[in-house]
Amino acid sequence: MKKNMFLMLAVVLTIAIASCKKSVNDPASAPKVETTDQAKKVYNYIIGLGFPAHTIVENKNEFIVEEDIIFPKNMQVPGAAGTEQYYTGSLVSPTNVTNIRLYIDPSMTSMASEINSAISQWNSISGCTIHWSVVSSGTYDVLIMDYNLGSGVCGQGTFPSGGTAGNLIRINKAYIAGNSFAQRARTICHEMGHNVSFRHTNWAARGETPAGIDVPGVPGTDASSIMNGGQCGSGATVLSAKDIQAAIALYH
Repeated sequence: MKKNMFLMLAVVLTIAIASCKKSVNDPASAPKVETTDQAKKVYNYIIGLGFPAHTIVENKNEFIVEEDIIFPKNMQVPGAAGTEQYYTGSLVSPTNVTNIRLYIDPSMTSMASEINSAISQWNSISGCTIHWSVVSSGTYDVLIMDYNLGSGVCGQGTFPSGGTAGNLIRINKAYIAGNSFAQRARTICHEMGHNVSFRHTNWAARGETPAGIDVPGVPGTDASSIMNGGQCGSGATVLSAKDIQAAIALYH
């Protein structure tokens, strides 16, 4: 009797183990990610820019690289571009850059002063055509909203597409709430920079890829750049001299 019981137990265990292995390897049990032809185009575009595949984070409606740069899956993929565009992927067109309409989601109204401070920095660059304006209704180009990005990520911006500014800015409001006013405004100003095409100035020190291409006439690193990444709560709070030169070089 005992021998038969042991034999039955062994059979049950064998079946259980086989079942576990099947559930792990069975394609039907794997998570499914909807991949459209458009999403593939955007993914291939990101790869074409030089971002390694393992650094691309995929969400339902977007891909994210370098923690704070968003590539919507429905974005218009730019065609071939010159070196001035390639370093960020695309520029805002001369017509659109003169009036980038920003809509403040109700979740961000408590930081309206910080947003206006960031806007003032970009709009006050003499000789540069970048101009942001806040709209309260109707058509807008960029939405800024509160978004829980977890610990360590203060905000996210979106690169331009089809000649228009990146259409979304996410701010991790709760995470930066304890920062000073100037530092909160700095986070917003930094993300706005991504929306008009700027990469992280310190991409090399952070080990980010692909390699950044210098804005023509504004080479070298800049410890004072507001576009340095990984400096939430401690970075420069005003556009540096080189930030201003770069903005003028791309949008004059």
